[in-house]
Amino acid sequence: MLVDDGARAAVYPVSTSKFGLGDNWGSMATPLGTLQVAQKIGDHAPVGAVFHKRRFTGEVLQPNAPGRDPIVTRIIWLRGLEAANAHAYSRGIYIHGTPQEKNIGRPASYGCIRMRSSDVTELYAQLPLGAIVQITSDHLPKLSRAARSTLVSAPSSALVPTHAVFTADPSKPGAEKATITPLTPKTPTGQEKKSDATASLRNGRA
Repeated sequence: MLVDDGARAAVYPVSTSKFGLGDNWGSMATPLGTLQVAQKIGDHAPVGAVFHKRRFTGEVLQPNAPGRDPIVTRIIWLRGLEAANAHAYSRGIYIHGTPQEKNIGRPASYGCIRMRSSDVTELYAQLPLGAIVQITSDHLPKLSRAARSTLVSAPSSALVPTHAVFTADPSKPGAEKATITPLTPKTPTGQEKKSDATASLRNGRA
């Protein structure tokens, strides 16, 4: 859900791992805890652009292309900030587009957070480098001062700081969603203004 001046603007369905939660090597699970947007890949790639090892191959797929399940359109690469998700960056945990859009809304990934190509393109534009991503198995957490202190400076061209909330519930088909909310900008305390953008993913299990 994208909120602008208190009004809801957008709701995006997502998919998390069909192998559950965790950060062990080889688990193919979605990690929990506080992470950060470390890299953004695909600025000018077309919708449906196929990526292999984070490079655009030149191929473009249509949604639900039969027998195909590569990473497409955009890559938002996450870095873990806690012991519980310390391997996330090395494991290649992303928020990314998928051609298998028919599976969005229920757990279907191999550890990453999947979105429709049109949706991940919009999210990509809203989350600057350094945005905090919260993944929780319970209630949506409030950012601690320690977590906020890890934020890096956003590019000067970044949009108004935005808050994205990912809600994953494997017990209910279609319950996995992304919510995006602008945060109240803070007055810069130095020469550079830090990004207040955050993202949270809730993995509720009934």
